[in-house]
Amino acid sequence: MRPLDPLSSIKIKLGVVIVVAVGVTVLALGIGFRLGLPRWASAIGAAAVALAMIQFLARGMTSPLREMAAASEAMARGDYSQRVTATSRDEVGRLAIAFNRMAAELAEVDRMRRDLVANVSHELRTPISALQAVLENVLDGVEEADDETVGAMLKQVERLGRLVSQLLDLSRLESGTVPLQKAEFPARALLDDVAREAGLNLDAREKNVTVEVSPQTDGVSIVADRERVHQVVANLVDNAIRHSPSGGRVSLEADVAGEGVSLRVTDEGPGIDPAELDRVFERFYRSDRARAASDGGSGLGLSIARWIVELHGGDIRVDPRVTRGCTMLVTLPGPGS
Repeated sequence: MRPLDPLSSIKIKLGVVIVVAVGVTVLALGIGFRLGLPRWASAIGAAAVALAMIQFLARGMTSPLREMAAASEAMARGDYSQRVTATSRDEVGRLAIAFNRMAAELAEVDRMRRDLVANVSHELRTPISALQAVLENVLDGVEEADDETVGAMLKQVERLGRLVSQLLDLSRLESGTVPLQKAEFPARALLDDVAREAGLNLDAREKNVTVEVSPQTDGVSIVADRERVHQVVANLVDNAIRHSPSGGRVSLEADVAGEGVSLRVTDEGPGIDPAELDRVFERFYRSDRARAASDGGSGLGLSIARWIVELHGGDIRVDPRVTRGCTMLVTLPGPGS
């Protein structure tokens, strides 16, 4: 029970406690005198009643602090599920609210840390296991070290390299140690470079996927870090190729959007389930259809793309107006933004 919770200041609460203690003391002394008790007995009785009242009122004032102390000890042991009661309106109550918010954020960080360790372990184990199996077969004479076998091993090594590179990029982006070298450049040149590189993509060759740049892109300029924007578009194109059907087409387009520039990467794949739209930019998140180890995706490309775009003050999202395939829409601020 916290009778002083409605009061909005701890100073007012302390004043109330003092006034109540004095009033109870006077009242108890008066009752003792009327009953004819000795002065020392009345004084002792009044002091006992006053202390009991102070204990009752102060307990409600300090209980959030005791809860925070106990919760802090639990959190030091790794238990981030502890919360404190935050019904008071004073400084201690606001501290309790801030403590609960901090505990929730720490719990989320701990969950992300555990997920990161589990996912990295899974992503590393898959290509390493494949490499180990092939190498053991070659060593035992079950398979020959022909071009096909070496090519399969090279593909797994490249996958490991991509994962390590993406993890390093994500770490640098989150720590804010990636300076942006902004300059003006034509969007067409950037998209042409990405399309050319995509033509060398093994998945694109195997599935005969065509990557095209829309003529509408001509004349559009971007003011940003070219290398980082190139990385964003390349990640989006890589995802688009991976989810495109055989003989599909991936379209790249740039145009002016208000005072900024928008970049679109459109594919003819199955699209993204609306229930997953809020999670596609999470680290390591992939839909079940793309979860197979053979697809080569690490689930980091979109997360890295989001960090880069947000560093530029832009926005990246799935275009909800597209009903066939999927269109990833990147919006970057203009030169004066």
